[in-house]
Amino acid sequence: METQLDPMKDDLPLMANTSYMLVKHYVLDLDVDFKSKVIEGSIVLFFETGSQYMKTSSAGKECCQSQFDETCKMGASEPCHIPMINMNTCSSKTEYNDFAVSGKEEEATSDENSNHSNSEQASGISSSKDCCDIENHGNKDFLLVLDCCDLFVLKVEEVDVAGVSGIEKFTRSAKLSGVSKKLENLRNQIVHELVTLPADHWKEQLYYFSHCSQAPGCGELLFSTGSWSLEIRKLGIQTPADFPHAIRIWYKTKPEGRSVTWTTDQSGRPCVYTMGSPINNRALFPCQEPPIALSTWQASVRTAAGFVVLMSGENSAEPVQLREGILSWYYYVSMPMPASTFTIAVGCWQEVKQQSFKQTAAIETNTEFSLPSSQSDFRWHEEICGHVEYPCRFQNPAARLQAVIPYRVFAPRCLMESCEEYLLQIIPQCLSAAYATLGTHPFCRLDVLIVPSNFSSLGMA
Repeated sequence: METQLDPMKDDLPLMANTSYMLVKHYVLDLDVDFKSKVIEGSIVLFFETGSQYMKTSSAGKECCQSQFDETCKMGASEPCHIPMINMNTCSSKTEYNDFAVSGKEEEATSDENSNHSNSEQASGISSSKDCCDIENHGNKDFLLVLDCCDLFVLKVEEVDVAGVSGIEKFTRSAKLSGVSKKLENLRNQIVHELVTLPADHWKEQLYYFSHCSQAPGCGELLFSTGSWSLEIRKLGIQTPADFPHAIRIWYKTKPEGRSVTWTTDQSGRPCVYTMGSPINNRALFPCQEPPIALSTWQASVRTAAGFVVLMSGENSAEPVQLREGILSWYYYVSMPMPASTFTIAVGCWQEVKQQSFKQTAAIETNTEFSLPSSQSDFRWHEEICGHVEYPCRFQNPAARLQAVIPYRVFAPRCLMESCEEYLLQIIPQCLSAAYATLGTHPFCRLDVLIVPSNFSSLGMA
């Protein structure tokens, strides 16, 4: 039996086997339904083979044995009964404000070599021990483990990234010479080329991530859910290098899920926001939580007109009308960050506009809140980056001069006047003080939201 933990007292278990498979990018495609208090849709995960597997593989050792032993010790997972679902009801067109994606998402297809009936899946994945049992399968299938809690997983499938228009440029790379023409290897090589693009190609990278995320499925994968994990495998695949490096997970949140709070704002209108604690985002999407798991993401979120979607993205999203009464919001980040930093807040917020010409002018010119040039110059020379490669603002001269970053303020309707009168006066001073103390802002923008009074954590920070 799995250990029942109290998140208020016990440390959260880190179930994800990141040393074998490491998520480099997430693409979320979600619908927010306030009537059912459910967020549902799909998430596509793009992986790179983990460092531990690469080391053991190069040493010629049994790569996955220790991972299987560890998985077997975890205890049996809960049986997973996979319902029959109509993919037409799950698939939806993703709209990207910054990176246009044309055409409707195709209905997922199946590969007869890797697609299995529901009865086969239910009988084959009743416990994680099955995945280690030679008598059951004749071999030891690699098991991908993700951190997950309070989610209803509908389906897991491999994504056919090789069928994406324009992806040929990644197959002509010199790195692919001599590689087997086997389609599964080709798909994984494409993902490898995509996730390792240089930092200055981040726009192109997001563009192809979005296209690949809408590629049709090419075979369902077996999965089971435990109290704290989602376990996925593909029959006959024994190593992380051969496991699909792009997978799509169809899922729904649960109204009682501990990563989001469904409530009302100060004006009495419905809203939902991420809590950030006590279980981070495990009840919002399947993810990896160990400290090594830093990833980028992009998300398209649809909801009824009248609601505003705010997220911890680098762009100031503007809604796109998909059809009457439905709007889509798109955000992205290019800095690799922990999955726990992903935040979302959906409600009937209104943007508090700048009213004072003097204040607006000060923000635009940064004259009122700038540092003395000598102090600024001294600090900038000390900024030497040693992080992973990404489009870093610390090396951007314009960013170094920006004492007050662009920001937006959102609030419930009943608090608009108070925010205009008091909050807008102090935010520039707060941002400038942070700049004076800490240096260049790592992000290019900021959204400030007045949350409901029952907000009980720093998960939005």
